[in-house]
Amino acid sequence: MRVRAVFAAGVASLSVLGIGWQLGSSAFDANQNLAVSTSAASGTVVTGAAPVPTTSASTTSSAGAASSGASSSGTAASAATSAAAAQAAADAQAAASAAAAASAAPSGTFTGSVVQTQFGNVQVSVTIANGAITEVTPLQLTTRGGRSVAISNQAAPILRSEVLTAQSARVQNVGGATYTTYGYLTSLQAALDAAKF
Repeated sequence: MRVRAVFAAGVASLSVLGIGWQLGSSAFDANQNLAVSTSAASGTVVTGAAPVPTTSASTTSSAGAASSGASSSGTAASAATSAAAAQAAADAQAAASAAAAASAAPSGTFTGSVVQTQFGNVQVSVTIANGAITEVTPLQLTTRGGRSVAISNQAAPILRSEVLTAQSARVQNVGGATYTTYGYLTSLQAALDAAKF
């Protein structure tokens, strides 16, 4: 029973050595190919393959397997570091782009044109802060007849809410307030155009 355990441990050790040798050989080949590619890129003509060191099975030890494992883990660590550096650079570039966009974004209050409708004039102003619509204020709403005034007063808050949500003048018509909606959104679009929004 003890002989089997010793034999199994010996086979396991040889397996680990074999795997270490394979990993080390792959890493060495990759490094040699990289060296050949770098030399070719720099204008140096390389002929033949780089010599591969040979070791006999009797001189291979667990230290060799450990160094092969360290070599491949060093390559993996180097790749991870490169990937992290690339991600950090991409994040920094995205932050710089966002900051540039925010500084270039329009800010201020812009007044739209007066839009004439069958029931009176409609005009709005829009407030923009850092590229976002923050407020829409009606300056004039339809005034011809009590019913027209009531419809406009009911439609204006709905239109304001829709515009703030959509962040544009492209919103749906408020039912029963066709003229108010038309005048409100037309004047708003003129104000957005003036803001270059």
